[in-house]
Order: sequence, then structure tokens, then C-alpha cells
Amino acid sequence: MTSVAESVAAARQHIVLVQDGHLRDMLSIIVGRNQFYSARLRAAGLDSTSDRADFLACCPFTTKAEIVADQQAHPPFGTNLTWPMARYVRFSQTSGTNGAPLRWMDTLENWTWMLDSWDHFFNAYQITSADRIFAAFSFGPFLGFWTAYEAAVRRGCLSIPGGGLGTRSRLEVMRDTGSTVLLATPTYVIRMGEAARDAGIAVSTLRYIIVGGEPGGSIPATRDRIKELWPSSQLIDHHGMTEIGPVSWQNPHDPRYLHIYEDAYIVEIIDPSTGAAANPGTTGELVLTNLGRTGSPLLRYRTGDLVRATTTPLNEPYIALDGGILGRVDDMAIVRGVNVWPAAIEAIVRRFPEVAEYRCLLSTDRGMTELRLVVELIPGVMAESMPNRIRDALATALALRIPVDITAAGTLPRPEMKSQRWLRV
Repeated sequence: MTSVAESVAAARQHIVLVQDGHLRDMLSIIVGRNQFYSARLRAAGLDSTSDRADFLACCPFTTKAEIVADQQAHPPFGTNLTWPMARYVRFSQTSGTNGAPLRWMDTLENWTWMLDSWDHFFNAYQITSADRIFAAFSFGPFLGFWTAYEAAVRRGCLSIPGGGLGTRSRLEVMRDTGSTVLLATPTYVIRMGEAARDAGIAVSTLRYIIVGGEPGGSIPATRDRIKELWPSSQLIDHHGMTEIGPVSWQNPHDPRYLHIYEDAYIVEIIDPSTGAAANPGTTGELVLTNLGRTGSPLLRYRTGDLVRATTTPLNEPYIALDGGILGRVDDMAIVRGVNVWPAAIEAIVRRFPEVAEYRCLLSTDRGMTELRLVVELIPGVMAESMPNRIRDALATALALRIPVDITAAGTLPRPEMKSQRWLRV
């Protein structure tokens, strides 16, 4: 009789074999066609016949800065294009919150590859053609939930676009159409929940809320806040990037873990300082090679996401990220000698149900970085004690005394896409 461990090991071996086949196919397509990668691969001594071991040992990392520089040198799309322009049917662009935006092109085949990844995700949660999907995002050039929405259409779900509607109108449409799945960022889900509560609008049919675009969906305090506002719905975290595609989904049985869909990606976790493989169980930078987006590939791409892998605690073959996306390599602020991550502030602030929204302001005083927190409270809360309570919680968790100011209701933005809570003033 085969044990659970043996079954997981066999499944893991199958994943590696699938990856190796996709890698060979990828290299055979891009070598000699893709100007950006052909030169890099040749310089590394790699070609279309190279195997996985040689690829991981010799292929250089790709960074966002290199892609940005290539697109600036060869506008508007750069040289990371495998096919003539006539083959490309989809255009995407990153938000550019951490520098120049990236423009990304996809062929119909590559777009379908991303929809297939969402199919795997939907299957894990038994989302079927009977579900009604409401997408609360702007449908702009940011990849966002475009692929999730179109995968739902292909699956046969009634798919409802929420672009161009205000928050109350979106809630009313969700209620009137009997929406069962909501796609949005964690920040906007909180905003919608507050608006639903204040307006007395109940969406009783909603069974899943799928969030992405921000790390909040894997932060326990943020999850608790969303659960408080949407008690009858199950929250599912998801993570991906415009330039790399849909990457991971929350374990259906344990929200602490995001599982990477490794049929579509080769995964590495490295020490961001040295580039060497991170020690097992330690925090490192996520590096991905996408294995099906051949028209605009990324090989050993340094995502900038900080993660900590675990040895699949629930007897599943896919790599599990403990705590989801823990932060960004470039997001950390050193405040009076203390490393402060945005996710740490989020985890503390969201413990207070009185807080509707917040913003972190970074400044420099005599060469030292200082941090100040601006907080907006929900209507009706007495503000007198809140600054001290939040300040004490921050001091206990971070060993830092951080000033906390209260701002008027409705002052701070609630964006549909990525929030920009950290500002330098």
C-alpha cells in the first residue's frame, strides 16, 4: 500500500518532469528568435539543448531594472519579444509604483496559458459554471484580474465587470445579480464591506472573496478585519505579477500558506544580498522562470518578493509559502536602526477595528529616517485615546516610538488596485 509520503514524492517527481519538458520547449522556441534572451543565453554557454541543471547553474538572473532599461533603449516594448508584432494580441502595463512601468505583450497562446493557471486555482476551490463572478477593478492596462475574469468567462461563469461603477453601485449589482465570487484587492474589500454595512446592503449569496495585488490577504489581522465585515464569505489570497503571470493561491485548508503552481514555474528562493540559494526555512527573494509565456518570457526573474518556503506541511506536492508574500526587498525602511516592513505595520494597525484606513509617512531628519502614521477612524469612534493605543501597540511590537496622527473621515484614499500607503515627504 502506497503511503501519503510516497504519493507526495511521486507527485513531486511528476512536477519536476513537467517543468523539464516545458523548459526544453521554452528554450527551443526563444533561442535564435528572442533578441533579449538569445544574447544572454549564448553568453552563458546555453542553447536550446541545455538541461535544467545547466540552466540553473549558468543562466543569469533577470531583474526588473534590466527589462526597464531594455524597453527604454528600444521603445516602446523592448527586445524581449519572441515573435513578430503581428502575433501579439494583449497589452499590459505595470502600475509603476516602484519606478518606471513595464509594458508587456502576450500572444493568444500565452494569454491562454495564464487562463489555464487560473483554471487550476478555480478547480482547487470548486468554482464552477454555476458561480457568478463580480470583478471590482478598473479593467485598465494593469493585468490585475483580467486573466481571472476571462478564465471565469471561459469556464461558463456569469462574469460581471465592475469597472466604471462607484462602490455603492457595485454592491447593489452584486446583490441584485446574486454574485457568489468577488475579485478585488484587500484594501478595496474592506472599503466595500464598510460601505455595505453603512448602507445596509447585504450580499447574502457571496461565498468566496478572492484578493490579490497586495500582501494583506495573508496577514491575519487583515483577514480578521475582512471576516468581520464579510462573515459569511471565505477569503482566498492570490498572488501574481503583470510581467510574470498568476503564481500562487491560498491552501484551501490552511490560510497560512500560498502554494505556487509549479507546473507553470520553476521556483528558486535566494539570499537577496548574495544571490545564493537561501537556506531551507529562511526568508529569501522569490525567483521565477515562467514556462509557458514564450512570447515575452522571463528566465530566473528576481521578483523582489520576500518569502519563506516550507516543506508542504499538508502533504501536498507544491511549494508552500509560509505567510504568503512577507514583503518586498525594496520596501523595508530602517527607522532609528530598526528594520520596519510594511506588512508588520499592517498587521498591527488592522488589530484595531476602529481604524478605517492608514498611511505611513517617511521623512529624513538630520540624516535619519523617521516614520509617522496617519490614521483615519470609522465614523462615530471617539478619537481621544486612539493615538496612544496604536502608538503603544507599535512600540510593543517594534520597539519604536512612532507618532500617530488622526485625520478626518474620508481623507485617505481607498484605491481599487494597489494601495500606496507608504509615502516619502
